[in-house]
Amino acid sequence: MKLEHFALNVADPPAMAAWYQAHLGLTVVRKLDAAPFTHFLADDSGVIMLEFYNNPPDQVPTYARMNPLLLHVAFVSNDPEADLARLTAAGATFADDVHSPDGSRLIMLRDPWGLALQLCRRAKPMLRPAGG
Repeated sequence: MKLEHFALNVADPPAMAAWYQAHLGLTVVRKLDAAPFTHFLADDSGVIMLEFYNNPPDQVPTYARMNPLLLHVAFVSNDPEADLARLTAAGATFADDVHSPDGSRLIMLRDPWGLALQLCRRAKPMLRPAGG
């Protein structure tokens, strides 16, 4: 089976979708302009999506209080330092920087709403290239 999307119940789907578009290069594939304000956002390969929605509104997890290793969204980064600087300038906050023994670099940060993000530069890529 092929993974289509990963869904997250969030407090402000339109604002988060706009931030992820502007700063992480995701593209809105489908959205609802009324409750639950669902936004499907595709990565630059167009083969995987995140879904942000607000339903039920009283059950949005407190992402900012979660350990980033409990839940995070990981992005491939060819230049983690530059991406970290760019994202923190846009409102993200730094959490951790891990240099793995295999040569991989994993930078953990939080988006402006507290959701943990990871910037991954793997010594040996784990995903096939788009179209591969």
